[in-house]
Amino acid sequence: MIDTDGYRPNVGLIICNDAGKLLWAKRIGQEAWQFPQGGIQRHESPEAAMLRELNEEVGLEPTDVTILARTTDWLHYKLPPHLVRHKSNPVCIGQKQLWFLLRLMGDSAKIRFDRGYKPEFDDIRWIDYWTAADEVVAFKREVYRRALQELETTYQRLLELNAPPTN
Repeated sequence: MIDTDGYRPNVGLIICNDAGKLLWAKRIGQEAWQFPQGGIQRHESPEAAMLRELNEEVGLEPTDVTILARTTDWLHYKLPPHLVRHKSNPVCIGQKQLWFLLRLMGDSAKIRFDRGYKPEFDDIRWIDYWTAADEVVAFKREVYRRALQELETTYQRLLELNAPPTN
């Protein structure tokens, strides 16, 4: 499903653990790391797409996470020319994304890559909040920065709630 401007609707998943680290996933067979993300299907809500992608990409169920926040508007990125599929109709020039900040509830051992029809990732690591904006592939960096910036207040509140008491 491509919109009239050539963008594919998509959801991005920023999953944080109780230590405040974010789930960073390695694309299968590559040294490319990113947050899980995936397309929104026709007649599917962004939340339904997010929950489907959560299961397909990292094997988590809706009960394994709590939705903390979502970006308010679409964030767009263009694909580099060598990744544009010019023979598709309509041509997809990039993605427009809504980003969800999720809290992992429970054990990260539940994360697995064999739930979708074709695994996209083969490894994970837990990273600091702003690391992703520097490490993701260059054409996605601005969207990552904007999503992280918009969701940062909610993330900071979560950290404050999880902070050990001070004496």
